[in-house]
Amino acid sequence: MDEKKKILLCEDDENLGMLLREYLQAKGYETTLCPDGEAGYRAFMRDKFDICVLDVMMPKKDGFSLAKDIRLNSEETPIIFLTAKTLKDDILEGFKIGADDYITKPFSMEELTMRIEAILRRMRVRKNRDRSVYQIGSYTFDTQKQTLTRGDVSEKLTTKESELLGLLCANMNDILQREFALKTIWIDDNYFNARSMDVYITKLRKHLKEDPSVEIINIHGKGYKLITPEEDE
Repeated sequence: MDEKKKILLCEDDENLGMLLREYLQAKGYETTLCPDGEAGYRAFMRDKFDICVLDVMMPKKDGFSLAKDIRLNSEETPIIFLTAKTLKDDILEGFKIGADDYITKPFSMEELTMRIEAILRRMRVRKNRDRSVYQIGSYTFDTQKQTLTRGDVSEKLTTKESELLGLLCANMNDILQREFALKTIWIDDNYFNARSMDVYITKLRKHLKEDPSVEIINIHGKGYKLITPEEDE
């Protein structure tokens, strides 16, 4: 089981803050609640968080100021702003500072958790895509050399095979959206490119057939999933 993801939640409305914290904790997130921006900054400097959810209007230090301070210390940590305002200028300001998302009050808790999950998923894919070597069951895939190795047998993949396998690995045990893969590798998601991708998926299945614990499955209407034994974190 993965370690619990840690959320820094800064919200000066005590009732809303406690409700959000309880809900997020029930969803499996370790959540630290701070009532103002200064407390939020101290918590951020003291601990390591996977994502920050910041109310814009807070005493002592508002959400934008806190986000700027967070960005000085971490360019990577995702930030979601909570705000009662729908002013376009505010939204633009938030994105300029480096917000990953923005949610306007009143909002449903389900919507907030969906947005948190989407951002954490994107972060995981981005982190995985920075890797150059993946373990796929008993295979080792080197994205730089475009080689797939099992034991002492090494196969050289074509560029398209390598790009597609790289995307599947970045989304390992998760869905690789069909349109995303087509637009990333083939630029256009037209019918002919879609058929071409199906051919490459078949080729990759042949390359990986020696290990029965590894498979590429079709997710109807969505895309593909590379199923592998889970790696230890």
